Amino acid sequence: MVDFKELWRYKDLLYFLTLRGIKARYAQSILGVSWAIIQPLFTTLVFTLVFGGLAKVDSDGMPYVLFSYLALWPWNYFSGTLTESANSLIQNANMITKVYFPRMVLPLSAILSKLLDFSIAFVVVIGMLIYFGQVPGWGMLFIPFLIVQLLMCSLGIGMFLSALAVKYRDVKHALTFVVQLLLYAAPVVYSTTAVPEQYQKLYILNPMVGVIEGFRAAFLNRPMPWEWIWPGTIISLVFFIFGMFYFRRMERIFADVA
Repeated sequence: MVDFKELWRYKDLLYFLTLRGIKARYAQSILGVSWAIIQPLFTTLVFTLVFGGLAKVDSDGMPYVLFSYLALWPWNYFSGTLTESANSLIQNANMITKVYFPRMVLPLSAILSKLLDFSIAFVVVIGMLIYFGQVPGWGMLFIPFLIVQLLMCSLGIGMFLSALAVKYRDVKHALTFVVQLLLYAAPVVYSTTAVPEQYQKLYILNPMVGVIEGFRAAFLNRPMPWEWIWPGTIISLVFFIFGMFYFRRMERIFADVA
């Protein structure tokens, strides 16, 4: 079983590793935390030109640039945390072999450190809403719920991948390619309504479908798509529990194979 009391006792270490992850990401960088805005913004502009302008992808009546950015915002957090948490144990192999601490602190700190980028990218959302004259609705009250779902999904898969990557180094090489593919398995450049109805019941099992469409609905004052959110919430919870217990089960061999 996971010892949450032990994790709490090591909260100072978690804080230090989270802070170290943030500093390491922007060390000797001229633009610093501005990259948290530049990267998703330029990706959004490319998507708008290619998919919104050339391919004429339907954006459910929304300005395509806002439509795609509200999807890239949570997606970038999810994809970034998968990569960082999967590599967290390998990158800290020296710590694992020399001193004892709850190993779960490592993927957890990787995921928490990315929250800074997530928060900074919110500045662009505010700017776009003002520019396009969009007023968020009551769905904003459910944004914390969607963020918790996003965290559960990211942490669950991240813990599973980090434990797997210690034993199988192929995970590190395959993950970059897989994350790129997963981008098109989520409604980032297109709407969920574009998926044929006979496939939607299977499609909405992807937890990011409910998160992305929930973000769009909340910020653009549209009805919350609970029929897409609840299946993803259940799957996120399953991922979180499975990832946590798999990590705990593999923890005993980390020092031997790291």
